[in-house]
Amino acid sequence: MNIGSRIAYLRDQSGWTQEELSSSLGITRAALSHYEKNRREPDTEMLTKLADLFQVSIDYLVGRTHQPQMTLDTEVRQFTDQLELSDADQLLESFALTIDGRRLSKEEAKRFIAFIRAERSLG
Repeated sequence: MNIGSRIAYLRDQSGWTQEELSSSLGITRAALSHYEKNRREPDTEMLTKLADLFQVSIDYLVGRTHQPQMTLDTEVRQFTDQLELSDADQLLESFALTIDGRRLSKEEAKRFIAFIRAERSLG
């Protein structure tokens, strides 16, 4: 399934008309129709709204998984909740962080931590 057909499927499963869903999203019915017919792709903000509204993951909406909700095992969630992104050295010693198959350098890890902190301060 592509993004448009997933949106249409989820809308149908929820029993909503295009008018009702578009109103909930703050867009026109025509814009929603374009998404459902794959004439336009929703931007990140719209994908987030759709995922929140339908209570599914964005990965599901874009077709990266067939599971609507991605949940972490209890042990994994506890582990991730305890992670503290405070020290790049410690982080790199504990984990082999990679992007595109290449291990992050110490400087890249520091920039990653700075990015996350900046993002959190905005939220």
